[in-house]
Amino acid sequence: MAISSEQFRDVLRLFPAGVTLVTTRTADGRTHGMTVSAFASVSPEPPLVTVIIDHSHTMHPMLEAEGAVFAVNILGEEQQELSNRFAFTKDQDRFAEGSWSTGTTGAPVLENAIAWLDCAVVGRHEAGTHTVYLGEVLESRVLGDRQPLVYWNRGYRRLVEPVEP
Repeated sequence: MAISSEQFRDVLRLFPAGVTLVTTRTADGRTHGMTVSAFASVSPEPPLVTVIIDHSHTMHPMLEAEGAVFAVNILGEEQQELSNRFAFTKDQDRFAEGSWSTGTTGAPVLENAIAWLDCAVVGRHEAGTHTVYLGEVLESRVLGDRQPLVYWNRGYRRLVEPVEP
C-alpha cells in the first residue's frame, strides 16, 4: 500500500530545491509563467531538461499544444518576491514585474535571472496528477554569478559558504 500524500509531502519538504520561473508563449501569442521547483537536467548530449506541471495548472494545456515551448529562469536569492508573484498572483499580469525579453522560441526570459534555458517540448509523460515535460534546450544564457534562491522545509533559504576548520 502506498503512503498518503501528506506523508509524501512531509518527506519531500526536507529535500532542498532550486526555484525557477517556467514561462511559455503559445502559437497565438499568449504568455504564462509559474514558480516551479520540479525542474531537473536530463542529458548534456543532446541538452535536455525536464519540468513537471500539475494537470490543474493554467500552463498544462499550453504545454500540451503542438509546437509548445518553455523557458526555465533560475532565480537568485534576492528574487523571493518575484517567485511569490508567479506562485500566488491570480488577477494581475505576472510579467508586470521584472525585466523580460524573449528567447529563440519566443518564451519569456528574465533578464536578471541567474541563468535561463529556452526549450522546445520534445516529450511528454503522464505521471499521476502531473505531466513530465521533456525540453530540448535551444538557447541558454548565464547572467550572473549570484547565489540561487533555494526552497527547503516550506520556506526560502540562502546558501552559506562552509567555514574551513
